[in-house]
Amino acid sequence: MKILLISDIHGNFPALEAVSRHVQPLACEQILNCGDTTVYAPFPNETINWLRQHKALSIRGNTDDKVIKLLKGKTFKKPAKPEKRIMYTSTAAMLSAQNIEFLLELKKKKILHLDQIFIGLFHGSPADHEELLFAETKEKRFRELAQDSSCQVVITGHSHSPYHKIIGGVHFINPGSVGRMFDGRPEASYAILELVQDTITVTHYRCSYDVEAVVRALHEHHLPAIYGEMFRTATKRN
Repeated sequence: MKILLISDIHGNFPALEAVSRHVQPLACEQILNCGDTTVYAPFPNETINWLRQHKALSIRGNTDDKVIKLLKGKTFKKPAKPEKRIMYTSTAAMLSAQNIEFLLELKKKKILHLDQIFIGLFHGSPADHEELLFAETKEKRFRELAQDSSCQVVITGHSHSPYHKIIGGVHFINPGSVGRMFDGRPEASYAILELVQDTITVTHYRCSYDVEAVVRALHEHHLPAIYGEMFRTATKRN
């Protein structure tokens, strides 16, 4: 079984579409999405429509959490900067009724049983929805998480940091960010998990996408230009 692993799309449909084209020859049978589907690029409907069409199994991330709060008539304190808050409010305003329903139904984690292997899907970590696990995170932390895990495979997002580590008998995988990498390379990041009997193989990929299409869309929606530069330079904007 080949499984497409994606995370942190951040509403960047041009990047997701590029991943879809890039991965097509690999013939994946399942798609797992670790959240932060929305916010920062103005394509929330196109992104969620794709996930629904391809029957991707998705969980919610921290940006999705804030959009869900807005959809429920609530608010949030952070981010406080107006130029950042508008990225959330504009996303909530764009969503179709079907895609609002999609977001409202998302859970913070999923445990799957595929090919006799238990796979956990989390945004931050199994212990904390917003914990940041990087490729550089100390092995001690992964070992602690492994001791408490009932899964042979733990897939996370949130840090936008691609890795595959086997620690304490657990495969820890982060596919990186489809739509918003922070390493100075704007290419989309994803991974393929392959399960063959008792063998678990993970391969990471990068693919280019039309960054300027995202920049133009931000301009057309009168959203802050700083986010266009964020996508161009693949650097984080606080």
